[in-house]
Amino acid sequence: MAALMKRLRRIIQRPASVELTKYEALLPAIGAREAEVEKLSDTELTEAAKALREFSTFGNDQLVELCALGREAARRALGERAFDVQLLGTMGLLTGHVVQMATGEGKTLAGALAAAGYAMQGKHVHVVTVNDYLARRDADWMRPVHDLLGVSVGWVEPSRTREERREAYHRDITYGAVSEIGFDVLRDRLVTRPDDLVQPKPEVAIIDEADSVLVDEARVPLVMAGSVDAGMADEEVANVVRRLRLGLHYETDTDGRNAWLTPAGSSVVEKSLGIDLYGEHEEGTSDRLAAVNVALHAHALLERDVDYLVRDGKVRLINASRGRVAELQRWPDGLQAAVEAKEQVPPSDRGEILDSITVQALLARYPQVAGMTGTAVAVAEPLREFYKLEVAVIPPNAENIREDQQDRIFASPSQKLRAIQEEIRSVHETGRPILVGTQDVAESEELAEKLEKFGVSCVVLNARNDAEEAAIIAEAGKHGAVTVSTQMAGRGTDIRLGGADGADRERVAELGGLHVIGTARYPSSRLDDQLRGRAGRQGDPGSSVFFASLNDDLVLSHAPDVPEGIASDDETGEITADVAHRQINHAQRVAEGVDLEIHRNTWRYTRLIERQRTDLLEHRDKLLHTELAAELLEKGAPDRYKELAEALGGTGDELVQACREIALFHLDELWSDHLAYLADVRESIHLRALAKETPLDEFHRAAIPEFHKIIGEVEARSVKTLEDGEITENGIDLAASGVRRASSTWTYLVHDNPFDSDAEEALKKVRGMLRKKKS
Repeated sequence: MAALMKRLRRIIQRPASVELTKYEALLPAIGAREAEVEKLSDTELTEAAKALREFSTFGNDQLVELCALGREAARRALGERAFDVQLLGTMGLLTGHVVQMATGEGKTLAGALAAAGYAMQGKHVHVVTVNDYLARRDADWMRPVHDLLGVSVGWVEPSRTREERREAYHRDITYGAVSEIGFDVLRDRLVTRPDDLVQPKPEVAIIDEADSVLVDEARVPLVMAGSVDAGMADEEVANVVRRLRLGLHYETDTDGRNAWLTPAGSSVVEKSLGIDLYGEHEEGTSDRLAAVNVALHAHALLERDVDYLVRDGKVRLINASRGRVAELQRWPDGLQAAVEAKEQVPPSDRGEILDSITVQALLARYPQVAGMTGTAVAVAEPLREFYKLEVAVIPPNAENIREDQQDRIFASPSQKLRAIQEEIRSVHETGRPILVGTQDVAESEELAEKLEKFGVSCVVLNARNDAEEAAIIAEAGKHGAVTVSTQMAGRGTDIRLGGADGADRERVAELGGLHVIGTARYPSSRLDDQLRGRAGRQGDPGSSVFFASLNDDLVLSHAPDVPEGIASDDETGEITADVAHRQINHAQRVAEGVDLEIHRNTWRYTRLIERQRTDLLEHRDKLLHTELAAELLEKGAPDRYKELAEALGGTGDELVQACREIALFHLDELWSDHLAYLADVRESIHLRALAKETPLDEFHRAAIPEFHKIIGEVEARSVKTLEDGEITENGIDLAASGVRRASSTWTYLVHDNPFDSDAEEALKKVRGMLRKKKS
């Protein structure tokens, strides 16, 4: 009965939380094995680990042995004895869960031991990180542990060659940033020879910062592009839109995701451009309307120093969930060009998209997925819905004694800012280290300037190199340190009291430890918790407090109907009424709901694309690995095929490869064209849906028939290329026949697509605008 009550209590307190009792029951056996394992030599320890390779799956006995050997390997290689809670995390990962472990509890080692366990079962393991710096750091850091356990380790990063990548992927364990692993998948999808593939078949992924990768970045498409030319925005449209005014010429919705012209705005644009924007049959109207839409989005919804920076004559996007410049990210070509026109900077290269894949679809390729993060329970619902993953909450090794103070709420942002400055000044005078989490780059720099005037020097983190960030964060716990950062998610470095070497630890601990200040509540409670979690690691003292205003963007966008009559202090503007706290919490819950619905909606669109891509890849693999292309061309153009075979001296590999090159070129080209077509459909979906149908239905109606034409068209074009191509003694002249791939390719991430939301509300407004115009 007691066990049943415990289980019920866990279910009630932790939605979607995995029961840990079965793992906890193994800890005594692991402890009992510890003394025996300590007596083993390094060679004997490695041999004992290799004995586990006899088991294709692990039962309790194998889990006990792995954890005992892993604990000893870590003690010898790193001087760290794994805590029981780290071993619980390892077992949770090995049984396919997302484990929640607080900051500073040792997720990296838990993940390394789990990766070794999967590798011992004969599976290739990808440890997926949020950036290249962490991939290389963790691979190097954990390598001595893996060496003792007899498993091989590699890592991938942008600077590595194809041969180095292939070698890394064929190690037992490969560390890599999610983007880099995804880009290698895209590169492999364009090869024309089997020997050029670098990745083996995907088997296991262990994802660090799982909430960030699986939820925050799940919608982000990774793109492989081939050179076309510079992306030119419509300058005339940009100049017209630049003159439009909010409230008169256009409106925006409360969450800042959609903007639309008012009747007055439509009139100004139509007169300036000399067109009827909504004319159904006028040639070129659709293209001009699409240009107006993206220019208006760039003008009305994207803010400099919040959504992007302008640096060295280039528009650089800011990753909202991490508060840093997103080095590889850009918007879809039309919007990217529109923002560049808005800021009057030179246009960047425009690429013909050869292929793309969302992070969610990338990770769906793995038969087994597990993850670790400090904040998983808050996203238990999307983890279950999109990935069929359950959350296992690992208790902390030492009790958390951090003091999380109640939010301090103010009537206006200016009053809030003054209170934040005073809080920093007063705490700084005591010598306690302070970490301040801001919402964006502009706010972090403004706060730093004001602190300098106060005589408080600080370090600002908002768009630096990852390695430099890690070094600075590591010192944020020093006596008297003040660090201002845009976001702490995915930094990958603990803040130790007294600095990285812990020299002043006792002195700082006596003062109360690290004090964390949030300048506003984030749109997600997880980001709040990740900032708070930087204080109080491993039972250290610490404190946190968030400042908020009823006029913060979070409230104005998601819960603007603030009850009237909320009293504030006449002098400071501080509000203590419970209703204000409820309003802030409500706004955050609404924001989280909006993001979840956008995720759902995006997946509704991309699910069809991924299904089509999967079907086409099956056909591509047959062309790549078999003689199917040669068989098709022999059947479609027997005389020319015979002529080609004679030129190449029979039916050898050269003939098969020549046919393969032709068929794969046309398949890749047609898939690229299909993606471009789908992008056009998505961007104009509101026009197609103005009548009766929902955008998603219209998208499917447009996408499915076009896809079914591809394979037949590949065969027809391939036959035509063979028939029209010039056959020489060296075979067919592919380049002269137009079988010429992009002269250069590059990879990037498309920023969250602004046209991804279902936009039903926007559709209603467009329809209403049309009705007003007609009346």
